[in-house]
Amino acid sequence: LKPAWLLEATRTRIRLQKHPASTHTAMASQAQISKKRKFVADGVFYAELNEFLMRTLSEDGYAGVEVRVTPIRTEIIIRATRTREVLGEKGRRIRELTAVVQKRYGFPENSVELFAERVENRASCAMAQCESLRYKLLGGLAARRACYGVIRFIMENGAKGVEVIISGKLRAQRAKAMKFKDGYLISTGEPKKHYIAEAVRHVCMRQGMLGIKVKIMLAHDPEGIMGPKMPLPDNVIIHEPKEDAPVMQPNAEDQAHGGYQGDNA
Repeated sequence: LKPAWLLEATRTRIRLQKHPASTHTAMASQAQISKKRKFVADGVFYAELNEFLMRTLSEDGYAGVEVRVTPIRTEIIIRATRTREVLGEKGRRIRELTAVVQKRYGFPENSVELFAERVENRASCAMAQCESLRYKLLGGLAARRACYGVIRFIMENGAKGVEVIISGKLRAQRAKAMKFKDGYLISTGEPKKHYIAEAVRHVCMRQGMLGIKVKIMLAHDPEGIMGPKMPLPDNVIIHEPKEDAPVMQPNAEDQAHGGYQGDNA
């Protein structure tokens, strides 16, 4: 007969062999995740979520996502130009998206919530304009005309500069790239992070795949609503000249006493 402790160890080993994945998951959840792995996991989660929403909400003017993690729940804010379509009839679509995200990433019940936020100025959103150009091209509009239409719309709505690059088999079998620019556009340095909005999309046309790249330079906004609050470092402000003070005329007494009197003094 085997002793009790040996029988218990054998049973534990059999249980571990039957359910190795569940045991590993439980151990991983108990052990504290390292900082490096946490940042990588957060980045992968954001990239996958962004890709999913980009494909799902492309027709509704999807313009980015923001993930806010609070102790109580995880809030996912979807930015879009047409929030009514994102929410759906009586909030049905947003509930469906919440359920999909919750099941995919294994969030506990009621611990993740999705919100839709409207983009104030869609002309200054590169992602929205890229999608707009994509649907114009899919609709059969000529590439040059579609690009100039997007550039005009962006510049009329207060942008400082814009660049649109479209590459692929545009007319002939030979692939080429066309570049359209207007206004003032910076391309390097710290201000680029704050002032340049950039987006890339792929269009599956009949003759092949086209690539679209839209870069928008936002205008400076002191309140930080329609553009970056931080001014450009090389921006020169020319102040209005001050009004010159009028020159006082000397009165009669000063003229009488002043000056050189000669020998009579």
